[in-house]
Parts: sequence; structure tokens; C-alpha cells
Amino acid sequence: MATRSSRRSFLQSSCGAAAAVAASGSLAALRAAGPVHQGGGTLRIGVVGIGGRGSGATVQAVKAHKGNVLWAVGDAFVDRLEGGIEGVTETLTEAGLQGQIQVAKERRYVGLDAIDQVLATGVDAVVLASPPGFRPAQIERAVQKGVHVFAEKPVATDAPGVRRVMAACDLARQKGVSIVSGLCYRYHDGRRAVVQRLQDGGVGEILAMQGNYITGELWSFERQPQWSELEWQMRNWLYYPWLSGDLIAEQHIHTLDVMAWIKRDVYPVACSSLGGRQKRTAPKFGTCYDHFATIYEWEDGARGYSYCRQQDGCWRDVNEYVFGTEGKANVFQHTITGKNEWRYAGKIRDMYQNEHDEMFAALHGGKRIDNGDYMCKSTLMALMGRMAAYTGKRVTWEEALNSKETLVPDRLAWTDEPPRHEVPIPGITRFV
Repeated sequence: MATRSSRRSFLQSSCGAAAAVAASGSLAALRAAGPVHQGGGTLRIGVVGIGGRGSGATVQAVKAHKGNVLWAVGDAFVDRLEGGIEGVTETLTEAGLQGQIQVAKERRYVGLDAIDQVLATGVDAVVLASPPGFRPAQIERAVQKGVHVFAEKPVATDAPGVRRVMAACDLARQKGVSIVSGLCYRYHDGRRAVVQRLQDGGVGEILAMQGNYITGELWSFERQPQWSELEWQMRNWLYYPWLSGDLIAEQHIHTLDVMAWIKRDVYPVACSSLGGRQKRTAPKFGTCYDHFATIYEWEDGARGYSYCRQQDGCWRDVNEYVFGTEGKANVFQHTITGKNEWRYAGKIRDMYQNEHDEMFAALHGGKRIDNGDYMCKSTLMALMGRMAAYTGKRVTWEEALNSKETLVPDRLAWTDEPPRHEVPIPGITRFV
């Protein structure tokens, strides 16, 4: 897919600087992360991208600890900013937590540079819920500032972005900065229990896994006359690969992450994939596919069969199934059948709240939490499947990791045109 870069920037590449600091080996050159606030201290939380999922994550972050306060908020659009803050305020007030809302008028920012403005207010932790194409630059800047990060999934939409986040996570480890991922299935009590059983041999040797995220269409917005092409794409970001990564990365990544988790975070060595657009072909759906069917290959011979679809009026299933030499597992139902019959009977807390509870319990308790490795690799696993479907090629892990295809412009301003992409055609679209 051909990419046309735009002219000006809020996405300044700083990988080189981060790598140079890391290579120096001088921890004295790195500013320590914000103080760990034990014993009733306050953690100031910033949010970038408070519309949609961002508002839910904001509420959960504030509710996670009585010492958390909402301090600064940024969004690309004023209506999303105001609506998000209003909704968050209403929800937290109903919960009796209005005292934890301290986002003064002068700490509310609109624009493509909102990340810089939010970080400049002295926040201790930041919730990143903008479109995923912006995530690498945002994570990088937060870590450089010594700010703890909660990052929604995926963390990039192309391989250069994944590599950039990997470098930022390395720097976070040196600086003592926590990185928590929005891959929320890992914070689900039932899934944790069944995955542990599977890792302990609950179905014997794992031969195959089937992962489904087969669901209906998601939201979309009709284009308004006053919107530029860039604003149109950003408001309808699900349907543009440079912003979302396509549905295999933006949504199906949850399923793929569970498959890798079951394999003890050993990732597949290659994959092949089928995909396309059958039903979701109107202009408002951009250039993304509406279905993928991908075969992931592990070095030990195991296979992962992954299916995702976003089409209304069709059969739906969101689950993972595991087949082994001694039985099989239904991950969503938290059951194992066969030689080692088992069913999870424990409590199941809200996984979205749980990921924030664990993050802020760690920070307030003087501990570091690090989801960086799997959030990067599960993102790459999803992008590898997309690369295989778009090109019609079998793609290896190393090829995907080293791909030079850059979807996100280095520079972007409201007066710019967004990247232009054609709908990928397998066998014609080249692997880059």
C-alpha cells in the first residue's frame, strides 16, 4: 500500500534519542519516574482521548484508588473532550467520587498536540485511548517524561510503530515506569484460571487452538460538510488501517493475545491468511476489511486458527477453543473436558476495572507493573496476520517485525491531507 506523508508534525520521531540514552548505560542521565505515593499520597492522572473507550478507562482509573485524581484531559476534538468530561463527571459524582475530579478548565486541551500539553501539567500517570496509530509517539513521550502509562490496544498500526514502542518499553524498565496494557482478557479472573490450567497441562500437549471474534458492525459516523478529509478519517478511525490497524488488530487482538498467552507468551513463527470486504463496502467504511481467517504456526507444530468478522445479520461467536492430546477447553466458559475435567467456580470481577485496580495498587504500593512485552508482541501478531491477508503471502515473524511499511506519517497537522491507501488486493498488494 502506497503511503503519502504529510507536512507538519505532532508526531516527532524520537526513537534515536531514546536509543542513544539507553545505549549510554547511564541511569543517572534518566529522570526517575514520579514518586511512588505510599500512605495516602495523590496520583495525578492525565487522559488523552476521552471519547468512547477513553471515558470508561478514565472512570476506572479514578475509581481504582482513593488517592487518584483526574488532573488533565486532552482530545483531538472539542465535542469529544467536553462530552467525555461531562460523562465521566456524572458517573463519578453518582459514585460519590466528585472530590477526585480536579481537571481545571486550564488543564483541558484540544488538538493534535494534546499529549504534550497533558504531560506538561505534571501528571504521574496517563491513560492513552486515542486512535492506535498515534500510540507509539504518545507512549514514547510519556516514558521520556517519567509518566506511568495505561495504553489501550493495539499499541501500533505498523511494524515501525511496534519497534518504536518496544524501544520505549526498554526505556521504561530503566526508568522504573509502569506500562499497563488494555488487553483486558489477561485481567479476567476466569480466563486467568483456565489459562493457568492449560499451561499446567490441563489438556495435555496443545495441538491446535481456534480463536473467534465473529461479531457485528461497530459504530460509524456520516460525513459532515465542514469536516476535512483528515477529520473525517480520525472521527471514523476504525476503518482506516493507518489509524486502527484494521479489525484484526483493533478488535481481534484480544483473541490473538489469549492464544499467545496460552502458549506461555511464545509467539508464532509464521502465518497465512485470507481476508477481504464483502458487505462493509460503503465509503464510510474506509479501506479496512470486514473479515479475516488466519492460520498461525508455532515452532512446536501447534496451529492457531483465528477468525474475525464484523458483519451484521450473521452468526456470532467470541471465544477461544483449545484442543490437546488429553482433552479440550472452552476458554470463555472456563471449562476443560477430557482426562482432567474442570470448571472454574470462583469469583469474576470486572476485567476493565481490575486492570486499573492492579495498576494503581502497584503504583501506590511502591511496585512496578510491566505489560510491555506482550502488548508489543500481540500487536505484531495481529499485524502479521493483516500483512499476510493483504498480500496473500505467508509471512514469518521476522519478516513482520522487520517490515518497512510505514502507515503513520511522521508529521501531521490539521491542514494536511491524511495518508492515502487503496483497498489491499491479495496477490497484487506488495509486502514491504
